Formats: sequence, C-alpha cells, structure tokens
Amino acid sequence: MVDIVGGETLASLWDKLARECGEKDFFVFQDRDGGVETFTYRQFNEKINQTANMFLREGVAFGERVAVQMHTCPEFLMCLFGLAKIGAVTVPMNEQYLQAECEYALDVCEIERAVVEPCYVELYGDIHAGGRLPKGISVARTTNPMEARGHRIFSELVDAESTELAEQRALTPDDVCEILFTSGTTSNPKGVLLTHGNMVYSGYYGDWETSMTASDRMLTTMPACHSNFQLAALTPVLTARATMIVVEKYSASRFWSQVREYRATLAQCVAMMLRTLMLQPTDPAERDHSLRDMLYFLPVSAREKEAFEERFGVRILNTYGSTESIGWVLTDPPTGERKWPSIGRVGLGYEAKIIDENGNELPANRVGEICVKGVPGRSLMLGYVGNEKATAEALTSDGWLHMGDKGYYDEEGWFFFVDRKSNMIKRAGENISTTEIEGVLAEHPAVKEAAVIGVPDDIRDEAVKAFILPEDGARIDEEEIIEYCRNNMAAFKVPSFIEVVDDFPRTCSMKIEKRLLR
Repeated sequence: MVDIVGGETLASLWDKLARECGEKDFFVFQDRDGGVETFTYRQFNEKINQTANMFLREGVAFGERVAVQMHTCPEFLMCLFGLAKIGAVTVPMNEQYLQAECEYALDVCEIERAVVEPCYVELYGDIHAGGRLPKGISVARTTNPMEARGHRIFSELVDAESTELAEQRALTPDDVCEILFTSGTTSNPKGVLLTHGNMVYSGYYGDWETSMTASDRMLTTMPACHSNFQLAALTPVLTARATMIVVEKYSASRFWSQVREYRATLAQCVAMMLRTLMLQPTDPAERDHSLRDMLYFLPVSAREKEAFEERFGVRILNTYGSTESIGWVLTDPPTGERKWPSIGRVGLGYEAKIIDENGNELPANRVGEICVKGVPGRSLMLGYVGNEKATAEALTSDGWLHMGDKGYYDEEGWFFFVDRKSNMIKRAGENISTTEIEGVLAEHPAVKEAAVIGVPDDIRDEAVKAFILPEDGARIDEEEIIEYCRNNMAAFKVPSFIEVVDDFPRTCSMKIEKRLLR
C-alpha cells in the first residue's frame, strides 16, 4: 500500500525533523508551578534518543508494551517517541485511573514495566507488590530518592545515555507504536491499537484540517493520555514543523493571557473551558491576540458559541471524531463556509454515511448511526487490543467504522450530531436525545451545565432524569425547571426527575462521566 504516509515512521520522522529544523523551537512547556522549559527539535530528538537508549539498556524488546502514567510533560513525550524509535509500544494510563482501572489495563496489554511520576508511586507500588510489573517501575519528574521510594529514577537513567541512538531497529508504518485507551464515559475503556502509520497520517490530516504550517504555534492544556492531545495537536505540529505550547494545568483566570503571551495561533478547547472563560472579568486587551481558531467539538448552545466568539474575537472550528477514527473525520472546512451547529462535512481521505438499525443506508435528514470509512492502520485504528469481538463489531472488513453515535446529514452534505448511541433514551417507543434536552436546559439562565440520562421505568421502559449544576449563586427550583422544559420541548422529552449537583464526575479531558451518574 502506498499512501500519504509512504514509508514514514515516528522514528524516521524525528530523524528528518532534527536535520531539517534542528534549532527551531519544538516544545514550550509551562508546568503547574509556572516554570517554563523550551526545547528545539534537535534538543528534543536527543532526549528521545537518550530515552530510547535507556529502554534498550533495560532490555525492552521489540513490540514490548510499557505503561506510562504521567501528566502532560516532556518526560511523557520522551517515553512515547523513545519507545517508538525501538519498536516498542507506549500504553498511556489515564491521569485519573485508580488501582482497579490500572490493573485492568495492565492485564489486557500484558505489561511488565511502567514509568510514572511521583504522585502515582504509591499506587504503582501497591500494584507491584501484588505481583504485577515484574520488570519494575521507573519514577520520572523527580531526582529525590524519597519520592522514588526505592524505585529507579528515570532522569538519572536517561542522562547517563548517549544522544545518538545505539541501535537502529527495522520499523514499518504498520508496526504498532501505542495502545490508547478510550475515555470509557459510557462503558469500560477499550485499548485502541495505533500504528506508526496512524500517527503520521493524523499529523498530515490535522495539518489540512487546521491549515497548519511551520509558522503556527499550537497551545493546549489537554491531557497527554487523550487522543485530543496526541492526534489533533502533537502529530500535526510535528508534520507541519510547527511549535507546540503545553500548559500542564488549565486555569480559567490565566488561560487567555497565556494564549496572548505565547502568541498562539491555534488552541484546543472543551466546553468546560469555554464556559469558565466566559465567567472571567473582561480585559480591554483580550481581543489583541494571534489566535485564528479554537479547536474542537464543543457541545455548547448557539447562545454560548456566539457570545464566546463575539467577546474574544476568534472562531470555533467544530469537528467530530474519536480515538478509533484517528482524524476528526467530520469537520468544518479549514476555509470557507461553516454551518453551526453542524459538525462539518466529510474530511479528506474519508467517506461517511448514516445507517439504520439493520445496516441500511439512510438518505438526507434521517437520523441513524454515523459510520465512516477509511483504512485500518492508517486513517482508522488497527483494532482493539485483546478484543477481537469488539473489533469485529466496530470495524467491518471493508473499512467501515461504526461510531456508535446518532446523527444525520442535510442535502448539502453537512452532518449534525444528535447523541451518543448509548445515551439515547427509549421512552414508550420514542427515541430521545439526551444532548437535545441538555441543550435546552443549558439555555435556562440558572443552569450552568446539565447532564441527562435514562433511568428504569416499569411502564415506559425508561424515564428522563436531569442532573443540573447551577450557575454560581443561583437557586434551582425543580418545578420551575420542569415547567420550562414543558414550554420548550415535546411532552415525552420532559424530565421526570431533577437532581441538583455541586459538580459532575469527569474524565481527565473534562467530559462528564455519565456511567457514574447511573
């Protein structure tokens, strides 16, 4: 197969980057305490080589899987690319995983060693004491033996190595380089197998989608364990030879000044960020920035979107995709018309369709499941690790990926998201979109955020329950909210139950974890 990836791997890409733009800034990192480090492409490639050499000395085999649990930081990227250079596989562990979740991922991936930062040492010490991770634990982001608690100190091991790669292992784009777990907001997470080809493809696709060039500066606060960070920010920066700015910890009061200070031209945003930014005091200079687009899929109301764009003078680029789809397959085009609340048109290199429950393709304006077509191992995932059944259910032999979400498209080919398939409520024969109800609730002046689920109902299959986070200082009157819903939606959609919450359980990418609400 010959495609845009060619024979490129992450290893060969980094060798080119070091040669072609060695003294250009690649990575600007601001840690949670405000400290800033800057690495050129040459400097970071040397760090990658040292890390690869450390893993070689530790006896990491071709194809071996290594767990990495860290916040977004240089050491995470050193592990990701260092392991890739020697044909090994990084398994990022979600920042919020607890022991049972870690053990589940370690067992599924048959992992025998891990690299973690100090805040996870106790957790992994308990896992190791239970018989897992026989090849040991390395502790990054510290030089303090007390914090390492008897485990090897990552920086000491890496700094002792040469900046020239000690062994050139034969690699192809078809080799797996990472297992990226889905967020698991509605079910147990699955380990998505990503190849070198997947990673390189995601870079070129993201460059087209955002019109990214070498002069761009991408700012993100996304967690490193998430595809938003890796496939929509990191790899496009690499293939464009651009500069990446990582702020380890999001702060609503500081974010917009960081956008301006670092002269970001692109930045990533989720709904929680948009809403908290709008709560900040207005700065007369806040529209004096270099940002041209805020990325990506934002489940916010038209009122919120318009207010944000007007205040900050920046467009929101709306998209839709998943870890499994590699690229954000439905997207606002990089130039020209956009059609909010559409999630866009089909991106370059993909096809898309809507199907009914029997797999039949539906025409325009009919709601069904979103399916996208690509090439496994390039524009789509290779599969799920250790789960052939789930792979077969999600990915057909001819390259159609079932997204598991409901949507439709109009006569002009613009797609519209309706809801996660698992979030659809069946009520007395009616299909109800939780996203639609959440959107209506979000328009109420006393509601900051809402989450809707289905709960068992002996007579009508399911009833609608709404969880509401009030605006600061607001008082929620449940009867008033129900009456508001009656006036703004069909009767069968009106929530039967309202519960007021102080906050929502969230994933590390700030999505509401609805499975915990159930």
